[in-house]
Amino acid sequence: MQKRDAEALRNCSVCLLKDLVVDELLIQALVKDGILTQNMAESIMVQKTSHHRSFKLLLLLPKRGPRAFKSFCSALKETEQEHLCDLLTQEEEGREVCLDSVQSETETTGRPGWLKRANKRETPLINSEEQSEVSSSMSYPIHDSDSCCCCCCCSGPSARDENKERQRAKISGSSLPYPTQEEFAPKRAKTLESMESSLDADSPINTPVLACSADFYLSHCQQSYRMNSSPRGSVLVISNINFDPRAAPELDPRKGGEVDDEVLRKLFTELDYSVNFHRDLTAQDMKMVIENFCRRPDHQKVDSCVVCLLSHGVDGAIYGTDGQQLALDWVFEAFDNAHCPLLQNKPKMFFIQACRGDEMDCGVEQIDGPARTFSPTCEQRDAGREEQGDADGRQRASTGRQRIKLPQRSDMICGFASLKGTAAMRNTKKGSWFIQELNTALRLNARDTHLADILVQVNKRIKEREGYAPGTAHHRCKEMSEFTSSLCKDLYLFPKYQPQC
Repeated sequence: MQKRDAEALRNCSVCLLKDLVVDELLIQALVKDGILTQNMAESIMVQKTSHHRSFKLLLLLPKRGPRAFKSFCSALKETEQEHLCDLLTQEEEGREVCLDSVQSETETTGRPGWLKRANKRETPLINSEEQSEVSSSMSYPIHDSDSCCCCCCCSGPSARDENKERQRAKISGSSLPYPTQEEFAPKRAKTLESMESSLDADSPINTPVLACSADFYLSHCQQSYRMNSSPRGSVLVISNINFDPRAAPELDPRKGGEVDDEVLRKLFTELDYSVNFHRDLTAQDMKMVIENFCRRPDHQKVDSCVVCLLSHGVDGAIYGTDGQQLALDWVFEAFDNAHCPLLQNKPKMFFIQACRGDEMDCGVEQIDGPARTFSPTCEQRDAGREEQGDADGRQRASTGRQRIKLPQRSDMICGFASLKGTAAMRNTKKGSWFIQELNTALRLNARDTHLADILVQVNKRIKEREGYAPGTAHHRCKEMSEFTSSLCKDLYLFPKYQPQC
């Protein structure tokens, strides 16, 4: 790393340790760019707190070559931490960018210390094992909790934007307050059934889907669903964004829904699925599209299918653009073993982005927790192939043995954006919380994690999210996703791997 770049890191170390969010996306961006090895990435991510991960990363970067600084800045932009990238570039222009007073360890102790302490009164929480890993003695501040990246609400800036404004004000010496809420004209009241909250943020994550290795496929393919057709299957996406103001005046446009559409299209295309997209359908049109999709003959040649439904909704149903409801139970029935025999014994994945009720989840305080949460096939080929109504004689194979029977409904998994009775959250710029996290989890983990565990990871990330909208009912709002499953094997997508015939 060039001297000026290392100097910028050194001078901004306090700000980086306080505000930097070191997550899988940031680390994988550096791995992809050849700055970090996989072993280095793992050594960073096993650290217990965000501060310890930041500390570990900042120790490694100056030793990772002349491209490390530029790659780090690019990774900051990709992970929505542009304000930290700005700090680093402004440092090269000679500006003072750290928020807190900084005192050099070299001046006081004679020891090298490119990481600096923001406040002498803060005691560095670093154990002897960590000290032995560091080539020079360093100290840094640790706070009670990791940095929290909260979503912003429909009228307020993001938490990172606020940090950025504070930092810019500090740089310019301005005493002007930063804005916390924009003024906007009041919207007409929504009915409870249409409530899907809009929260502002930045563009969605678009890290390439990580590829499955040949070794992983060979060690897991026998005990999991068959998943090696190309394409893997067909995806049906129905996204209702604009609703008929005469037929459904209570259903507001789902601003940001178009972002979800593009995210899903790119995601499943990379996962080697054929994507069929429909927007703004009435309830009857949705029903017709689903029926036609179920009857597609190419289901026989592929190994799975995916259905994504995005709209306003209530518990057990979603809305068409005409304000009429389509029952989700009817949707699942359309894909069951009786109505869609070409998909028998094949996994059928459903993702529902819609409210399931009118309650806003305001969350509860964790009694013993921190002050804030962190933001952040071998199929049975002859089973049940005959049509219903056949006589007993036609239900027997030529050997005289009865054919294997299947349950009416099996091999399905469905992810819901919210719990029964509660509302779902949606960004106007970044899309829905659930689709965001599903996109991220599949891109990073589909290579070696089965879908049920991926949806557990999505639940974890959704649990940690928190709305930011000071002065409104959405401030510190929560959401909790869930999934149901009748899968009978592990479901691996084996992305970007095609077995040699």
